[in-house]
Amino acid sequence: MTKLFITAGKTMQQNFRVALSSLLILVAVSAGVSAQTVKPQLTAVGTTAILGKADGIAIEGKVQSPSGQATPLQVICIFEYEEGDLTSPQALPAAANGLLHVDEALKGLITDLRKSGKFLGHRLETMLLTPPKGSMPAQKLLLVGLGNRKDFTPDLMTDVGRVGMREALRLGVSSYSHASDLKDGGIDSPTGTVAVNVVKGALDAYETEVYLAKKKVSTHKPLTKVTLLAGQAFFTPSGDAIKAYLLTRK
Repeated sequence: MTKLFITAGKTMQQNFRVALSSLLILVAVSAGVSAQTVKPQLTAVGTTAILGKADGIAIEGKVQSPSGQATPLQVICIFEYEEGDLTSPQALPAAANGLLHVDEALKGLITDLRKSGKFLGHRLETMLLTPPKGSMPAQKLLLVGLGNRKDFTPDLMTDVGRVGMREALRLGVSSYSHASDLKDGGIDSPTGTVAVNVVKGALDAYETEVYLAKKKVSTHKPLTKVTLLAGQAFFTPSGDAIKAYLLTRK
């Protein structure tokens, strides 16, 4: 009996050690997977890629702050003003916050316009600016209001895409650049859905202008490229979503 008890005890100890080792391995693997999951893939600043074409327009993705983008027309999107919203804990850090970069490039003008009520940022409200020489490389800057951030839905970005395209056609530029700036403003939005909705709205507006031109009630200069700006962590998911969407249009 004593020998049997000792043998059984050793077996239980061995089983315990095996179970403990398995548990530690599982925890380590899980931790590694978790770390990989939450760690964003950072694409180098300046990276560009043509994501596809539609209606003769190249849709380009680029990792760039709107304050550093050379373009005939730069579109940026802004929520209604809340004190300190561009530097709130919900907004992107200053180094990655493109909307904050534009405000700094214009010496606080974006904050001044919003805080003073000269640009309220109401849903689809627009204001066209000419950046001072040396402030930022865009020739024109279009502000598009997004309304109250608490009421935001990704569907709004389809209308925003239409607004940007129509302004580009009105100005007669051959290309323009768009920055949604949602995460800059403190909204944790679905990156892929937002990007696709912007492209969808822009192409819809362009096709409408082509239709009107055929009816001889409108004229427009053909557009060759639309560039969607993205942060380093959002370039890949937004680009993949746009590629998939453009394939459905063929």
